[in-house]
Amino acid sequence: MRAVSELHERGFVVIPGPVPPDRMDRLIRAYTIAVAAATGDDIRIGSTSTRVSDFVNRSREFDDLYIFPPLLDACRRVIGGPFKLSSLHARTVHAHTPAPELHVDVQRDSPDWPLLGFILMVDPFRADNGATRFVPGSHNWSGTPADRMPDPLTGDAGQVLACGDAGSLLVFNGSAWHGHSANTSSGPRRSIQGAFIPRDGRAGTDFAARMSPETRARLSPLARQVLAI
Repeated sequence: MRAVSELHERGFVVIPGPVPPDRMDRLIRAYTIAVAAATGDDIRIGSTSTRVSDFVNRSREFDDLYIFPPLLDACRRVIGGPFKLSSLHARTVHAHTPAPELHVDVQRDSPDWPLLGFILMVDPFRADNGATRFVPGSHNWSGTPADRMPDPLTGDAGQVLACGDAGSLLVFNGSAWHGHSANTSSGPRRSIQGAFIPRDGRAGTDFAARMSPETRARLSPLARQVLAI
């Protein structure tokens, strides 16, 4: 119940993730292979981070991420009605990169609202390597950081960092004001990120169109339901 209370009151919570410690090495290997193999529009290399899309189809090692029972319970609490997975992608925050502006993931007048976001920490999230920062309680506020803050880049004095060990899962309300902090360390900070939206919203990734026969054959009934296929 502590996790439920934190998600409701603060807008985010860090919980133990779906990957047992003895499987993290396998997941990290699969992550490394998937990122290295990505081509074309599936990979975007920016000034602060690298993003690789569609981790539903990359490896069976990622299958448990989006059907994790505590995560689906959080979806029911935040979204309320029927929901589906909108995105599942890798994101690596580069070393020696500044923090971006605080933002919300979806506007309240969007058909994709409410949104429930999650981040699996492939590497530990620390104060020096770009851990996600939040303004607690901001998911209950109207407007966005750009509307209400003189400087969304600097952020609010009340912001806190969501830190955790590798394998931890960060679950958050997409209306919470957030953004990664500066990565002042000498190494990258890796994660797998995803989002759930109302079932009648427009998904960020068309999983049905991209679905490989291998992936389709191994999907459980629950996974098919979550993917809306």
